[in-house]
Amino acid sequence: MKKFLLFAACAATLQIANAQDPKNVEKFALLGRYEDAKTEVDKSVTDPKFSGKPEAWYWKARVYSELAKTPATATKYPNAMQDADAAFRKYEELDPTMAVAKAKGSDGYFNMYSTAFNAGIKQFNDKKWDDAAKSFDVSNQYINTIIRNKWTTQSLLMDTIGVLYAAYAYQNGKKNDQAAKYYAILADNKIGGDTYIDAYKFLAVHYTDTKNEAMFHKYLALAREVYPKEGWDEFDVDYMDKNLSLDEKLAAYNKGDAAGTLSEMYYLQFGDVFVKAKTEPGLDEAKHKEFTAKAAEAFKKAYAKNNQNALAAFNVGVIYYNMFVELDDKYAANIRAMQALNADKPVEKDPKKKAAAEAALKVKIDPLKAANTALEKPISENLDVAAEWLEKSYAILKDKATRTGTEKSVIGKSVDFLANIYQYKRDRARGKDNKVFEAYEAKFKEFDALHGKY
Repeated sequence: MKKFLLFAACAATLQIANAQDPKNVEKFALLGRYEDAKTEVDKSVTDPKFSGKPEAWYWKARVYSELAKTPATATKYPNAMQDADAAFRKYEELDPTMAVAKAKGSDGYFNMYSTAFNAGIKQFNDKKWDDAAKSFDVSNQYINTIIRNKWTTQSLLMDTIGVLYAAYAYQNGKKNDQAAKYYAILADNKIGGDTYIDAYKFLAVHYTDTKNEAMFHKYLALAREVYPKEGWDEFDVDYMDKNLSLDEKLAAYNKGDAAGTLSEMYYLQFGDVFVKAKTEPGLDEAKHKEFTAKAAEAFKKAYAKNNQNALAAFNVGVIYYNMFVELDDKYAANIRAMQALNADKPVEKDPKKKAAAEAALKVKIDPLKAANTALEKPISENLDVAAEWLEKSYAILKDKATRTGTEKSVIGKSVDFLANIYQYKRDRARGKDNKVFEAYEAKFKEFDALHGKY
């Protein structure tokens, strides 16, 4: 009896061992019986005889990837995707040459790719940015393995759509460092076309904002190479604007201007930079005037590159108009000061005291009069230049059939500024020169009638 029991125990042990053999898992898997295969493979990977063999982990990964792919079993085994991924990592650790996968098939890798990609698309559409990003991380990881091992007949560098959506998901989730890594994959491989241009723009802005000069210039150079007709100059100037001091910006402008390397867009962008310089804290009046002059110069040179650039002409006109306003404000302030002095002068009946008071008043008023006399010429000159450039802007746009929003704003403001200028000139000529008065009156009426037309 004892011998019989011992034989029975040995037979049972043999059956268990056979059941745990990965070959049994393979049989169930090939029959499409993945839940039975799961039962067997779960035993195999815990059996010391097989847990160290790549075949056991290959089959666990493949079986679990099938469970994750199928909606019914994916619901029944919610961790199947994560378990499959962990099993693939273990398998690749045990079989770095991928010998088993090459012999038994790469189906599991394709399962992981498609399941993760489809999950990512759904999560993206549901605006679950973090989940979508993680799913695209997985899908890109598996398609890269597929491509690297040449398991697809298609000639691919990467899944460009998967990479792009991973970048989008990270960007939408406000994780710009991770988004930049994915956009960089596209840029490093010089992927072009309308779909991918925003990747290069993102990288230019991202490395501007993070003050990474080397990476900024790397990806700006790639952007210029892949999209040579696109205007990238503004990104270059934007980097300088955000990361260089005022003196460094001025030096960069002067260097490029002297070398003749600045384009129309560079001049336009530098003009904007120099106009904004007046908001810098601690900028004294001399520096303010220097940067204002440089702004006007830059806009004039942009116009010289393209005499149909209405914005450049408008900006020149506005700069000189604003300088006129500043001077006219000083002129008006001096008049008010003189009026106040006259209003406050004491009434003296004694001739000697009256003469002394008037002499004292004259000492105060004469400098104000002299200041206003000195202001008259620059006021007139600034008005003339402002009118010249604003009329250029108006002339460029007045007969244009269709205008952009910016152009509508430019022409509308141009006619209003011109009406103000000619009204001022008309009033200054009133009672002095009737011919000049009438000429300015006509110009005022011309532009005033255009108010609100554009």
